[in-house]
Amino acid sequence: MNPFVVPVAKLLRAPGSSTSVRFDAVFDPVGAYAAPAPGASEVVPLATVELDLVLTSFLGGLDAHGTLRVPWRASCRRCAVDVAGILEVKVDEQFRPEAGPDDEDAYPLVNEEVDLTDLVRDAVVLELPLAPLCRVDCAGLCATCGADRNVTSCDCLAEVDPRWATLDALRVPDQA
Repeated sequence: MNPFVVPVAKLLRAPGSSTSVRFDAVFDPVGAYAAPAPGASEVVPLATVELDLVLTSFLGGLDAHGTLRVPWRASCRRCAVDVAGILEVKVDEQFRPEAGPDDEDAYPLVNEEVDLTDLVRDAVVLELPLAPLCRVDCAGLCATCGADRNVTSCDCLAEVDPRWATLDALRVPDQA
């Protein structure tokens, strides 16, 4: 049985009524949403997503409003250190019987049930950090020797790109 499928027959028969939906379930049991590249952001494999929603009926469908939480991991974009955290996503979506799989405004409401799988997947995948940092002031790696500048310093000088070298003549010397 899919834990993300919620029966809503009673709710649909009483427009304006609400119910809370709270549960924990494995986000991606088959690993379909693993990181597309090494170090890219991903939900921790076999992690549990905590779902806390309020479903409210209206004439013609349901509103789903609430929060979901799931652990994620990646590599720092500057120094390649492992980074992890808890992603907390606010959701506010609709379910309608006439919604199709390609509908951008609502999720389908089929047989008086809502399948929250697509809603959870979309919310999480869209909120994963694209370029996470281990910390805001991460100094990254030296482009010359590869030293982690957060841990040690190096005496490497940045290479001058010959295409820009002529502009060095325009520099004004520092005045003390």
